[in-house]
Amino acid sequence: MTNYPRHLISIADITTEYWDLLYSRCRDIMSRPKDYSDAASDKIMASLFFEPSTRTQMSFQTAQLRLGGKLIGFSDPKMTSGAKGETLADTMRMFSAYADCIVMRNPYEGAALAASLYSDVPIINAGDGGHQHPTQTLTDLTTIAELRGEIGGLTVGICGDLKYGRTVHSLVSALINFPRINFVLISPPSLAMPEYITWLLDAKSVTWRTESSIEAVLPELDILYMTRIQRERMGDGASIVYPPEMILTAEKMTRAKSDLCVMHPLPRVTEIEPAVDADPRAVYFRQARYGMFIRMALLLEKQNLPRERSRYYEAATARHCPNPVCITRTNPYLPDRRSPGGFCEYCDTKI
Repeated sequence: MTNYPRHLISIADITTEYWDLLYSRCRDIMSRPKDYSDAASDKIMASLFFEPSTRTQMSFQTAQLRLGGKLIGFSDPKMTSGAKGETLADTMRMFSAYADCIVMRNPYEGAALAASLYSDVPIINAGDGGHQHPTQTLTDLTTIAELRGEIGGLTVGICGDLKYGRTVHSLVSALINFPRINFVLISPPSLAMPEYITWLLDAKSVTWRTESSIEAVLPELDILYMTRIQRERMGDGASIVYPPEMILTAEKMTRAKSDLCVMHPLPRVTEIEPAVDADPRAVYFRQARYGMFIRMALLLEKQNLPRERSRYYEAATARHCPNPVCITRTNPYLPDRRSPGGFCEYCDTKI
C-alpha cells in the first residue's frame, strides 16, 4: 500500500496499478457485499461538505454505512467554526484528530490539496470548485469497464460545459493513461475545455478535436459523456442556455452505435430529453450505483492507512494566482506551489 498515494486529490493520483487494485476490490464487493458489511466497523469517516451535494455526499455516506463504519461531519459550513473565521488548516487539524479519513467538497479550487497539507489522515477530494472530481472519475471508469469490458480503443465524446465541469476535467486526465483513446469535445466556444487540460492532451499526443453539434459526431462515438451547464460557477447574471444542437434526444439516438454508452454525472437538467431514459444505452443511473461500490473500495484502502502527523504550519506566503476562486485567495498562508508548465499547483491556473 505504501506505493499508492496517501491522499486522493486529483485523478493524477490514480496510476493504472492503483486503479487495478481499486477496481479489483470493487468487483469483489459487488459480488460478495455481505462479506464487507462490517469491514470498517471500527472506522469513522468525516464528511465535510462546504457546498451543496446530493449524489456524491449520499454515495460516500452510504458506502461507509454499507461497510459498517460510522460518520461525523456537516453539510452546511454556516454551522461550523469556519463561519467564525477559522482557517481551512485548523478545520483539517481538528477533524483529523477525530476521524480515520476526511471526505471533503469545497467551492474553492485547490481546497483538497490545501487540506492535505494539514491533515493527519487521508483526504479524499469530493469536488473542489470547477477543478477536479476524482471519485466521480473512478465511478466513470468503473462504468466503462463494467459495460465495455475494458478501457481502451474508444472514441469518447464529451458534451456540454467543459470549462466549469470538474467531472470532465478529471475524466480526460484519467482516460489519457489508457491506450487508443480519442476525444471529441462538444461545447460552445464560451464553455470550451480549459488550457491546462488541452495542454495535457497535447503533452500525451492524444488525438482530439472540437465540435459544436452532437448529431454530426454521434455515429462514431463509443462513449457519450453529457454534462449540464454549471451556472453556479458563472456568477450572478449568467444567461448561457443549452444550445439545441447539443441536446440529446431519442431521435438523435437513432444515429448512434448499438453499443454506445450514454453517461452523465448527474444532476441532469435539460441536456438529455427524458425519452432517452428508456434507451438501454442510457446508463447514467447504473453509473450512480457503480459509484457507491468503487467508493467502498476506496474508503477501505484509505481508512486503513496509519496516521501521519502533518508537517505544515501556517506561515504567510505572498501569492499571485490570478484565479479568483483559488483556495490561496482566502487562505494566503498556504505555501507557494507551482507545477511544470507554469500552472498554480492548487487550481491549475496558468500563472
